[in-house]
Amino acid sequence: MQTIIHIDLDAFFCAVEERQNPALSGKCFAVGGSPEGRGVVASCSYAARAYGVHSAMSMARAKLLCPSLIVLNHHRGNYRQASQHVVAILRKFTNQIEQVSIDEAFLEVSLLEKTREETGRLIQAAVNENTKLPCSLGIANNKLTAKIANDYGKKRYKGLHYPNAVTVVPPGREREFLAPLPLPYLWGVGEKTTAKLAGHGIKTIGDLAEIPLAQLSEWLGANAAWLHKAAQGIDDRPVVAEEAQAKSISNETTFDHDTIDAWLLETTIESIAKGLAKRLAEERLRATVIKIKIRWSDFTTITKQTTITVTDEYSVLAKIGKSLLHSAWNGSQPVRLIGLGVSGIVKRSEQLALWDEEVEKNQSLAEALFEIEDRFGKAAIRFGKHRDKDENDPSP
Repeated sequence: MQTIIHIDLDAFFCAVEERQNPALSGKCFAVGGSPEGRGVVASCSYAARAYGVHSAMSMARAKLLCPSLIVLNHHRGNYRQASQHVVAILRKFTNQIEQVSIDEAFLEVSLLEKTREETGRLIQAAVNENTKLPCSLGIANNKLTAKIANDYGKKRYKGLHYPNAVTVVPPGREREFLAPLPLPYLWGVGEKTTAKLAGHGIKTIGDLAEIPLAQLSEWLGANAAWLHKAAQGIDDRPVVAEEAQAKSISNETTFDHDTIDAWLLETTIESIAKGLAKRLAEERLRATVIKIKIRWSDFTTITKQTTITVTDEYSVLAKIGKSLLHSAWNGSQPVRLIGLGVSGIVKRSEQLALWDEEVEKNQSLAEALFEIEDRFGKAAIRFGKHRDKDENDPSP
């Protein structure tokens, strides 16, 4: 019998911003783009959520729902450092850590001798005290139930600060715990599947667990086998710990709501590309492989990559990243997570002299742009967009 913990940092971007500026505590604020443009909410405080604001919503819409909303720019470097600090704390308890996003991970803690709740409270307290960040935990026999337990615990919270919840499912009680929950709690059950199952009178996970696999297969096809097991709380996937030494650099964003907004996906790639380029510049590295990661609404995850000569420029990373996105995405399949990464990494000094002059020019430009962003914020530099010129427009 194993013990799996799903840990999720509560409203992570907002919590990091609040740690920097405690005056934000209890206030309505959001991290994301400008409401004057096509800005999108990346994260919002629980006080803002009480007004109906949520991630992936346009910032303009968020301001309409909550006129007092304070809008903050992203500080991705701060978020990355905070995430790394949290993982360092978790490693004091176990090396079996599968980080699935910047603010979310699974832990295998079966060898710890305390009870499940004692272990969870101990880990939560260590993160709270050492990083000053709130986190919620779901604890169960497997990854599926641990994740759902955490979602359930967080959704029960109705306050204005952070849930900091711990939800434990006792061994052997997985099916019993899941039975009364609505279908969308299950991975792979979106609006269409929910509506289809509702047409057969199935509204809860417990209802689904009673349906024979053969019948379910007629209704849902290939997805039926997974859902049949999941509804009964069965999940045999292990926690997959990453190698201690990373051979690549990457970052990713998980959307609170699955999206088919091409502009949001492209903007997210551009933002991640800037962060990757800045890290490459700081460490005097260059990459020869660019890779994109996409997770669909049913939690299927794909990756696509391409090999290039050499780069550390964010414009190149963004352009190729968006190209890979559109080669893998049909424009209508909902996306839960998108990531961008580089590998084939070498030190700048290891490059052929032929490239040095041109690359150094580009590097000087990149470093100047990063300095502007550091001083004036992420919104100070934006990608140019082509537009068709109006024949009656006298402007150059």
